[in-house]
Amino acid sequence: MKNTRAVAGHLFENLLIVAASVIAAIFLAKAGIFETILTQTKELELIGSFIAGLFFTSLFTVAPATVALGEIAQANNIFLVAVLGGAGAVIGDLVLFKFLKSHLTDELVSLFSHPKRKRAVKVFNLKVFHWLMIFLGAVVIASPLPDEIGLMLMGISKLRPSILMPISFVLNSIGILIVGLVARQIG
Repeated sequence: MKNTRAVAGHLFENLLIVAASVIAAIFLAKAGIFETILTQTKELELIGSFIAGLFFTSLFTVAPATVALGEIAQANNIFLVAVLGGAGAVIGDLVLFKFLKSHLTDELVSLFSHPKRKRAVKVFNLKVFHWLMIFLGAVVIASPLPDEIGLMLMGISKLRPSILMPISFVLNSIGILIVGLVARQIG
């Protein structure tokens, strides 16, 4: 019983940290800090692709990053922009994945590991569940939804970062390529 309370307390602390991070990100986004950073880096063209890719992964920074990547793709090699932006997105996803996996998903899974919840634990241990979480996570990363949701699903599946990296790179590079193609058609 004491262990459950400790895990729940630790989970609550981490959720408070996430909430504080979300509030800070909203404040920075409303203040235009992300847009200023991305506007300044897009002048650096290809380096700006990498930096905009870093911001392409988060709910709070995806809009200005998308605009920056679209503008950079209009003036540069669209495939190079997609590759460099995808590399930046991998770094952003790894940071988010490490945080989500080490702080939130492990604690959520451990809450279900008590005798009353044995059935739920068995579901988490099924190979089908493991692959389903990876697939759903990849779908979310490839979609306009925030990568945080997909990364959390992949964290629940206990996916290793060495497997996440190529998945993230390919999916984000394709997304950035599509952004660049749309920007060229509009612009």
